[in-house]
Amino acid sequence: MKTRPLTTALLAASLLLALAACKGPEAEQAKQDAAQAADSAGAAAREAVDKAAAATREAADKTAEASEHAAADTQQALDNAADATANAADQAKAAATDAAAHASDATATAAQKVADKARDVAADAKANAAKEEAKH
Repeated sequence: MKTRPLTTALLAASLLLALAACKGPEAEQAKQDAAQAADSAGAAAREAVDKAAAATREAADKTAEASEHAAADTQQALDNAADATANAADQAKAAATDAAAHASDATATAAQKVADKARDVAADAKANAAKEEAKH
């Protein structure tokens, strides 16, 4: 946008210098035409600046809106991740509780088998002792 107003200003200055060299009624008409051209160029430059400013504002608004949507999407993703993590923790806790319960059951079953075996060994030893006693 800087080059257009600069070009317009240089063009207007050239026309004014050219007109300053002219004399007579044609010179006056040329001066008026140059002034009108300069005014038109200035109006066109102002219009271009206004359009650029409006486009910039619109782009900024769209960028802000996109940022808000992205932030909302990010928050939703974080919420989903937190929920998934909480669910995984609950499932891990339940699995650990079940594993502990099964381990306790397995330990109790093993202890019962050891006790049964010890009773059987004791009964066999008692029976052997009674046989030995009977022999003597």
